Amino acid sequence: MKGLIFDIKRFAVHDGPGIRVTVFLKGCPLHCTWCHNPEGICPDMVKVPKTVRMGDKTFTETETVGQLYETAELMEELKKEQIFMEESGGGVTFSGGEPLMQADFLLEMLKICKAAGMHTAVDTTGLASWKTLKEVAAFTDLFLYDLKIVDEAYHRKYTGVSNKLILENLKRLLAEGYQLRVRLPLIPDMTYTEQNMANTLKLLEELPKKPVGVDLLPFHSTAAHKYKRFHLVNELQSVKSMDKHSLKGLKERFELAGFKTTIGG
Repeated sequence: MKGLIFDIKRFAVHDGPGIRVTVFLKGCPLHCTWCHNPEGICPDMVKVPKTVRMGDKTFTETETVGQLYETAELMEELKKEQIFMEESGGGVTFSGGEPLMQADFLLEMLKICKAAGMHTAVDTTGLASWKTLKEVAAFTDLFLYDLKIVDEAYHRKYTGVSNKLILENLKRLLAEGYQLRVRLPLIPDMTYTEQNMANTLKLLEELPKKPVGVDLLPFHSTAAHKYKRFHLVNELQSVKSMDKHSLKGLKERFELAGFKTTIGG
């Protein structure tokens, strides 16, 4: 079985506990205005022009975004880092894009990783059928669950899709006892508004069970080079990175409500 992957990040420390390898699967049903991995949205392998400079000469070559991996081939890559995973209490995280868009490949990789004794995490928007999510959950130690905007109209405006299924799946995963961290991308004037923070806190307080933690993820502009590199429109090019220290008050607000809260992953 093959999966389409656009990046493999080794020694990742913000995608779950310990030192991890994060595998980025291509394709996402959301089109978030602030996406930090815009090259991962399209579900297909694509070719883009790339400008290369050598001395005083400039030329253009073609870059392929996305590479097909057999499950056994990807597992060989993961095994190279297994000693660091084991010594740090880390593991492998499947991210994207949206990894559930390649559910068959994801499920097969999770089974193989679990059989090898690796801790598994899935970073997801939660936009998938419950049947798919339930199958994946059986082999997932931790979900990193992206919760963007509670109001459905604004969610559609900034991501292009409804959040009804996302919220339903969040509640069902927790109700059935799966380990889950809620991740809140904080984008000025979009997700990071007083109304959305109040709505989010209210939603979390009404969940059937508490998540194991809440991660406040401040906006940063480091993805700007990707929009240039892949010739994409960056609607947030004038927005500055957020100072994580400015989120101290928000962190305390969530902690007072009883949630273990961190700034960053």
